[in-house]
Amino acid sequence: MDPHAKAKHLLEAQGSARARDLRAAGLEGAQIARLVQRGELVRLARGVYSLPGRAPSADEGLQIVARRVPDGFFCLLTALRFHGLTTQAPHSVWLGIAAGRHAPRLDWPSLRVVRYSGAGLSAGIETHDRDGVPLRVTGVARTVVDCFKFRNRIGLDVALEALSQVRRERRASNDELWRLASQLRMANVMRPYLESVA
Repeated sequence: MDPHAKAKHLLEAQGSARARDLRAAGLEGAQIARLVQRGELVRLARGVYSLPGRAPSADEGLQIVARRVPDGFFCLLTALRFHGLTTQAPHSVWLGIAAGRHAPRLDWPSLRVVRYSGAGLSAGIETHDRDGVPLRVTGVARTVVDCFKFRNRIGLDVALEALSQVRRERRASNDELWRLASQLRMANVMRPYLESVA
């Protein structure tokens, strides 16, 4: 199979691919640039390409970010959407990274970076596979705790709605919420809200 056909097959199967994946399929950097110039490839983000006229899937932006920032994780509004806890589609992807780490630069999707340290980098984070790409996402209980932690950035109403929905749908127990709230030093802030929905 010639490199163009191999690359096209890869993009049809995956939806998008990194430049290094296209090079592994046999294309050289100059060939990739020419295909973009001729409109046979679309550059979604730096080093990420797709076929033209293809509607991106709901998870494609997350996959692009996960490939570029494998040690990051999706949080706050992106995690709420991922877990079906909101009907709103956030305009940006909310990404958690280590404090002191430089924010990644992407053309698409736009990012809202949140910096974490200590237990915030590991507690309550799950890995979900989407088309062979591991997506690290805060779990349901951790997402609720984070919503309270960053209530000044996303709004207390969003945090309260998330807590109410999670308890109503029994997606996380009070014990789970208390444990994570304690680990992330949010127990005092969340205590009155958790007691009101107990």
